[in-house]
Order: sequence, then C-alpha cells, then structure tokens
Amino acid sequence: MKRDKIVYGALLCGVVLLCNSCMLGRRQIKSPELELPATVVADATDSLTMADMAWWNVYSDSTLTALIERTLERNKDMLAASARVRRMRALGRVARADQLPSVSGQLAADTEHNDYEGEPASDEFDAKVSLAWELDLWGNLRWANRKAVAEYLATVDAQRALQMTLVAEVATAYYELVALDQELSIVRRTLQTRKEGVRQARLRFEGGLTSETALQQAKVELASTATLIPGLESRIALKEHQIALLAGAYPTLRIDRQTMEMHARLPERLKVGLPSELLKRRPDLRQSEQTLRAAEAAMGMASADRFPRITFSLTGGWENDDLKGLFSSPFSYVNGSLVSPLFSFGKKKAKYKAALAACDEARLNYEQKVLEAFREVNDAVVTYRNVRTAAALKRDLQQAAQKYVELAQLQYFNGVINYLDVLDAQRKYFDAQIGLSNAVRDEHLAMVDLYKALGGGWGVERE
Repeated sequence: MKRDKIVYGALLCGVVLLCNSCMLGRRQIKSPELELPATVVADATDSLTMADMAWWNVYSDSTLTALIERTLERNKDMLAASARVRRMRALGRVARADQLPSVSGQLAADTEHNDYEGEPASDEFDAKVSLAWELDLWGNLRWANRKAVAEYLATVDAQRALQMTLVAEVATAYYELVALDQELSIVRRTLQTRKEGVRQARLRFEGGLTSETALQQAKVELASTATLIPGLESRIALKEHQIALLAGAYPTLRIDRQTMEMHARLPERLKVGLPSELLKRRPDLRQSEQTLRAAEAAMGMASADRFPRITFSLTGGWENDDLKGLFSSPFSYVNGSLVSPLFSFGKKKAKYKAALAACDEARLNYEQKVLEAFREVNDAVVTYRNVRTAAALKRDLQQAAQKYVELAQLQYFNGVINYLDVLDAQRKYFDAQIGLSNAVRDEHLAMVDLYKALGGGWGVERE
C-alpha cells in the first residue's frame, strides 16, 4: 500500500512537470528579419554614441536644463505614463498569481424554516478552507504571464520614449524661442537704423541735396520694417504658450531664457555608435519589440485555449447543525474537473488565426520601426552636416553685408552713389543677419534631432 502511494505520487508529479513544460504556440513564432547593416551611417564606424551622454551635458544652457527638469516633473503626459507603468505592474502581479493555487476561507451560519406541518427549523454551521489550482496543461497561464510582463515592459519603454521626446521638444521650442528673440532684436535695431535714415533723408531733401523720392523711399523702408514686429511678437507669445504647456503650466507661466549665442561652435562631427546599440538605445524600438512579445504571448494563449483545461480543488473544514459540536465533525473532499471545447462553430480556431495575424502585424511593425529609426539617424546626420556648412557660409555673408553697408553709407554721404544703393545694402545686411540667426538656430535644432534619433535623453536620471 505504501509503495503504491509513492509510485502514484511520483507519477502525478511527473505528469504535472510534463504538462507544465508543454507550451503550445512556440513553433508558430517567427523572429523579426532585421538584417542590420554594418554601420548606422555609411561612413561612420564609431563604437561610442553621443546618446550615452546625459541630456544636461548635451544642453549646457542652465536655463534650458532647468526648464527640461520642470517639464519632466510636471508634464501631464509624463505623469500619466508613470500611472500606466504602475497599473501594468499591478496587472502583472495578477497574471503571476494566477499560476499559483488560490486559497479561500468561508464561515457560514444559516437557519431554514419550512411551512411543512411539524417540520422544525434546521440550522447549519460550517467553517471551510478551499484550495483551487488550474493545471497549466498547455501553457495558457504561462503565456498570460509572459503577455503581462511584455505589456508592462512596453509601458516602461513608452515612458522612456516619452521622456526622450519631451527633452527634444523642450530643447527645440527653447532654441526656436531664443531665435525669435534674436530676430526681433535685429528688426528693432534695423527699425532704429531706418528711423535715422528717414531723418537724414529729410534733412538732405530740405537742404536741397536730394529729391523727395529718396525721402519717400526711406519712409517705405521704415514702415515695411515696422510691420514685422507684431508678427514676431505674436510668434514669440505662441512659442511661450507651447513651452508652458509642455511644462505642465498655464500660458501665463513666464519662460526665462538667455540670449542666443551667435558665436557658439558645435562639434564638427557627432558619434553615432553601432547598429546593435541603436536598437538598445531607442526606447520606442524596445517598446515595439515588447509589443511584439505581447502579441506572441497572446497567440500562445489562443493556441492553448483550444485544448482542455484541468482544475483541482481541495476543500476541508467543519460542518454541523449544532454550533457546539462544530469542531467534532470535520470533513474534506477533493474535486477535479476537465473542461474541453467540443463544438464552438470554429470560434476558437478563428481566434487563434486572428492572434497569428496580429503577431505577424506586430512583427512587421517592429521591422518597420527599425527601418524608420535608421532613416531618422541618417537624415539627422545629413542635416547636421549641411546646416553647419550653411552656418559657416552665412557668417561670411553677414560679415560681407556689414562691410557693404558701411561702404555704401560712406559713399552716399560723399555723393558717389544714390540712396537706392544704400537701401539695397541695408536690405542685404538685414537679410544676412536674419539668415545667420536662423542658421545658428538650425545648428542647435539639428543637434537636438540627432541626439533624439540616436536615443538620447532618457538613459540617465539626474540626481
């Protein structure tokens, strides 16, 4: 008898282990076909990447870093992402707990009165403890746990991707704002020059040195310049409102900023790292990969759902019709059930096919995301190189235009050229100043885009 029990127990344990090692759906999973290139960019073989730098080291402007810190602390989307992470973490614990036996207790007392003549009232008291466990025969519960883990990790990476995006958005908006401030400053300085030009043109006209045409031309230039100010002030206000929203504040928030550094020298070349590192650095790619893992787990669940489920339950306790004798009447019973789909009109098979298609969709979406990431990096590198070249040329243009204005004004005062030539030189100088301001802005924006494309802005937490 004892030997039979040992053999029976060993066989039962063997069946449980065998069943738990069986997970349907593994063979149907197809790995992504990435075929990564040897380098991220054709002529770059860097083993390091600028994305490993903390964002506060990339953006050295202390005012900007303070603004980014405020945004990461108070942005509503960022706070909502943190809440989603907490929610998915809790749901993951639910999925893990489903793989373990559940234990429940019950204390009950009831009395029953019947209308039958002469039938006395019947009382019943019981105290029960029940243990229930589903045998994960085909891996349904394990697939559910994997799905919950993948969905949790996807929300973690989604939060990181959002931080990466917010850092880039705040930096972009900040550089655009200081560039607008610089442009407004140029316009206001030009307006003062135009006013001085009108004053001098009036004096020369009243002194009979020039015709009234030169005076009217000066007035036209003055009015034309003045019309630029309201539009710039409006764009500055809207940009401030945009930054305030990112920072989780109302539009009345005062946005502190410094003046644009026109002589800032950015690095000639920024390191982009290796292709495999790009996949690890980009949280949006990792999120897409985890979404694929969740789809694979859902497919495994749909595959296992087509087969029987076995549940065991063990209940024990005390039950009596007299409270005093409750603990003198123990009882226990074991129950096992097997539930199997017999005929569901192809519903479970259709669900399985739908899960397979969803898995293929997630895999192709991940492959597409990888292609887009490499394109974004290459686009950002090309843009960064070209805007640096353009900025150098526009610095030369601005210096040449400034010299042109000085010579034109000198020749005009000496009567060598007419006022139209002076106006032409002033227009060219004005355009050159605006062009240089925009070029410096574009240099910073190109660096922001490249840093984001490489996956920078989330990997390190600031103390």
